[in-house]
Amino acid sequence: MLITSTDKTVKITVFARTSTSPDVSFRIIAPIDLSRVFIADRLFPGIAGVAEQTDSWDHAGVSRQPRFTDGSHATESLTEYVEGHGFAYELTEFTNALGALALGVRGEFSFLPDGDGTMIRWTYEFKPRPGRKAIIAGPFRPLWQRYMQAALGRMAAIVEEEKARGTSR
Repeated sequence: MLITSTDKTVKITVFARTSTSPDVSFRIIAPIDLSRVFIADRLFPGIAGVAEQTDSWDHAGVSRQPRFTDGSHATESLTEYVEGHGFAYELTEFTNALGALALGVRGEFSFLPDGDGTMIRWTYEFKPRPGRKAIIAGPFRPLWQRYMQAALGRMAAIVEEEKARGTSR
């Protein structure tokens, strides 16, 4: 386990709404093509693709390597998966600048009922390297939060596109 209750971490949470049920939003987002939502910007690379995926991305224990547009990669492991409700994962072994800041990240998606739709909550919990917490909690935090919010907005848009096409059932 990457993060324990005694670790001093930095959490960043973003939210988005969809007009579909939590089950439908979950079913579209859990296996989403990462290259469609993690787009490079002036500060952060996007995701070019995924390599070495060990199995379907639908149960704890699966791992893969997201490949970033700058040529770097990380290892991602699915640690929790509750159909229709949420999933959690850990990212470790970053080969880009993030590896100098954090030992790893725990990500968690929750899909919560919101009227006829869904409130999606996405949290990134960074486990900073020694002496790096002030950087992550300070100048890095708002930049990463903006990047996360943009990615989650793209995920929500894909959910709405699937609904409009009638393929979200």
